[in-house]
Amino acid sequence: MNYICRVCKKTYPIDTDQYKCECGGLFHIEYEKRIIDFEALLFSKEHSVSRYQEVLPFIDKEVTMKEGGTPIISLTPYLMGKGDYFMPTLSFKDRGAVVLVSMMKKLGIKKCAIDSSGNAATSVAAYCTRVGIECDVFVPSHTSDKKITQIEAHGATVHRIEGSREDTGKAVKDFIALNKVYYASHIYNPLFFEGTKTYVYELFEQYNYKLPEIIVVPVGNGTLLIGVSIALKELKEWGYITHYPQVVAVQSSNCAPIYHSWRKKSSHLEIISTSNTVAEGIASAEPPRGDELLEVIYSLNATVVSVSEDDIIEGQDFLAKRGLFVELTSSANYAGYKKFIEEYKEWENKSAVIPLCGAGLKSVH
Repeated sequence: MNYICRVCKKTYPIDTDQYKCECGGLFHIEYEKRIIDFEALLFSKEHSVSRYQEVLPFIDKEVTMKEGGTPIISLTPYLMGKGDYFMPTLSFKDRGAVVLVSMMKKLGIKKCAIDSSGNAATSVAAYCTRVGIECDVFVPSHTSDKKITQIEAHGATVHRIEGSREDTGKAVKDFIALNKVYYASHIYNPLFFEGTKTYVYELFEQYNYKLPEIIVVPVGNGTLLIGVSIALKELKEWGYITHYPQVVAVQSSNCAPIYHSWRKKSSHLEIISTSNTVAEGIASAEPPRGDELLEVIYSLNATVVSVSEDDIIEGQDFLAKRGLFVELTSSANYAGYKKFIEEYKEWENKSAVIPLCGAGLKSVH
């Protein structure tokens, strides 16, 4: 198992202390995978992420909290919501954190740092505390107090950083350089995406060995989108699907660099003026993997939509009236689905799913 630079193809061992290549390129990961035998899984009593152990880097039995196996819930006659806040830390980020922290434990890591808008940091902190790994967390100063409380409950040290999400990223990089600690990044470390890809495996089983015609994905730094892409390409390579579903990537109109670049058909992320959004989980003005996210979008022939603050807030109200109180980042997914079928009416009677990424109490101030 090795990290491989996406730019120059240089390989690095899995225990490297580098989080990117010396050329500046970011890593992907290569390791031996077996084809999932979904028929054999019918007899498995394991309903967590560990169900797919054969196509994951490593899951440690002391680290896992049986994350995954989340339900799909009817929202409209054609739309389902996948309840990924039915997780130990109340967000989908547990899928990636269990893989990342399992490998950290295997490598003997004792101290780490992470930057996050909140959920990824909460998740990594929770899994780290189970196995005695110290965790320093860097978050934007405007992060929900509820998320801060949850992070601190897991014993992590929280650093609130004034400024943008990018300022938070710079602060953690300065910290790890000075203190020589492991960078447990859900953005830079591709182990995390290997966990988030299990979202699609579960959908494939839940939809009776096919996929919904529309898969909606929120995009800030793109941890779920990259995971979805990996899984879709694996399922196609293994012969389980013949074509990709219509992937719809959602951004907040207040912070939509991917949407802007996609509209211009650019292969490189174009930096634009942004402002704060209530959907703090996708508030990334300069995602480090921006070019890669665009590459993924084009390779899947995905569509990108942007939604207003009012649309996001109205989406939260709609979902709450359906019995599901979710974070505003999650309600952006419903707003994005609604925007998509309004713009592309031929899709309005197609089966669709949105991820319910985080619990609503996380975004209550």
